[in-house]
Amino acid sequence: MERKEFELLYPQDILAHRIKELGLEISHDYEGLNPIMVGILKGCLIFMADLIRTVSIPVEVDFIYASSYNGGVTRDETVLVGRPKKSLTGRHIILVEGVVDSGHTAVETAKAVKEMEPASVEIVTLLDKPKSRKMAVNIKYRGFVTDDYFVIGFGLDKDQKYRNLPFIGRVIEP
Repeated sequence: MERKEFELLYPQDILAHRIKELGLEISHDYEGLNPIMVGILKGCLIFMADLIRTVSIPVEVDFIYASSYNGGVTRDETVLVGRPKKSLTGRHIILVEGVVDSGHTAVETAKAVKEMEPASVEIVTLLDKPKSRKMAVNIKYRGFVTDDYFVIGFGLDKDQKYRNLPFIGRVIEP
């Protein structure tokens, strides 16, 4: 018998529909503000690509690399590498996360971005896992609230694999 490695949580059509709704909300809220969407790599990649295509206002895009994972295990510290290339001073920033669970990455990245003196900083995440929260996180836009599952697909990985899956699945532990 073949061992199943994951269970489907969010199929492509459900993801696309919710991302379109998020794009409409962001477009409405940031009309005339020319925001910069700063993706937190690597988990945001697929979500951010789909999200910016649903935003109807002009947006700029940049990235920062941050991680609080090591081999699928959450660490209590966040590693930030690099800074956005654009000046964020006086700009409206939307941090784009694939998943917010412990809160370390989102909080530490927002803190680092706020030091660059933007006009505002908000967070959009595809998945919010509040049951795994270790730090309070102010998330303005969330795709889905989900349980404390380890998830893969749609940019999210397990040991750098499965990011290419066009859906989100819950990893089934042996």
